[in-house]
Amino acid sequence: MTIEKKPVMSMSEKTARRWIAERGVKVEDIAELVVYLQGPYHPNLELKEAIDHVEAVLRKREVQNAVLTGIQLDMLAEKEMLEEPLLSIIKTDEGLYGLDETIATAIINVYGTIGLTSYGYIDKQKPGILQFLNDKSTGQVHTFLDDIVGAIAAAAASRLAHRAAHTE
Repeated sequence: MTIEKKPVMSMSEKTARRWIAERGVKVEDIAELVVYLQGPYHPNLELKEAIDHVEAVLRKREVQNAVLTGIQLDMLAEKEMLEEPLLSIIKTDEGLYGLDETIATAIINVYGTIGLTSYGYIDKQKPGILQFLNDKSTGQVHTFLDDIVGAIAAAAASRLAHRAAHTE
């Protein structure tokens, strides 16, 4: 008889999850985006299943690295601990900056190209939690986090689609 070991959460995963939560985003918020993306293709999709896919994405080390890097830059910008002109670029989420989306693509690529189209769609629509994260009137900087959350949702939606097609 073998005893199944529970996976131990790394410091990177614990920190990434804590920072996401501290910035006002719950796993359920991201899962709702997965349902938004995949609901039309999977009408019986329940939030619980979407949560499972989000959890799986958050366990990936490359996702944790992207989360830690992006949120740290957002926090440093809020505290005005970056040099100009980078500080202003990040604080205002300057349209031509693009590195926030570049970090997001590291997450999307974990589950294939379907994630890219899903990410582009959700980034343009800004449903659910993404609308809150894009609200500049809160005083918080979420230049990286909004793209990271959208990318996690797109990757989880891609994972779900691959599993449904039995290709993962």
